[in-house]
Amino acid sequence: MDSLKNRTLLKVIVLGDSGVGKTSLMNQYVYKKFNRQYKATIGADFVTKELHIEEKPVTLQIWDTAGQERFHSLGSAFYRGADCCVLVYDVNNLKSFETLNTWHTEFLKQANPMEPETFPFVLIGNKTDVDGGNSRVVANKRAIEWCGSKGNIPYHETSAKEDINVDEAFLGVAHKALTNEHKQDNIYFRDMSISVRDILEDQPRGCAC
Repeated sequence: MDSLKNRTLLKVIVLGDSGVGKTSLMNQYVYKKFNRQYKATIGADFVTKELHIEEKPVTLQIWDTAGQERFHSLGSAFYRGADCCVLVYDVNNLKSFETLNTWHTEFLKQANPMEPETFPFVLIGNKTDVDGGNSRVVANKRAIEWCGSKGNIPYHETSAKEDINVDEAFLGVAHKALTNEHKQDNIYFRDMSISVRDILEDQPRGCAC
């Protein structure tokens, strides 16, 4: 087993509207599982994946964030120290595509990276399996054009349900994150020390209906 000291920790943030499949993509990639029952993410959570990139041992720490408006204020705590941001939309849901600009802007504002113009993003268009593709409303060309307007962000289309292109997409994410690798090796432990429960306790209670 690789020594933790010799591994590179890459922190990845996954953003997008509720219901676009962020959690499903992560579960399919890490656990090879798909849950048909939708359950909204509360606040944020993370999973890890060990892999090798160019013979280099890497730990991907992938943060799954809530798409609900009431959790947006949590952003800065979770985004801090990120090496890459993955934006996810549903190819069958136009609104989820149109809000990408908001997610992109919000991340840069709250994460406040040293070089925002060159910070690595990756776009994923999910749920390509729905209705055999007949329900699709966002064309591949339109998504690619949006990526071009943001500095040629890499684009992948996936189906978390059918496990189509999920591994390839996250491998692309890992390569992109590696270009923005942080030198300090304490990020992993520092971020793990942030208790999701502690942060959420500061949020107003109430029904999420």
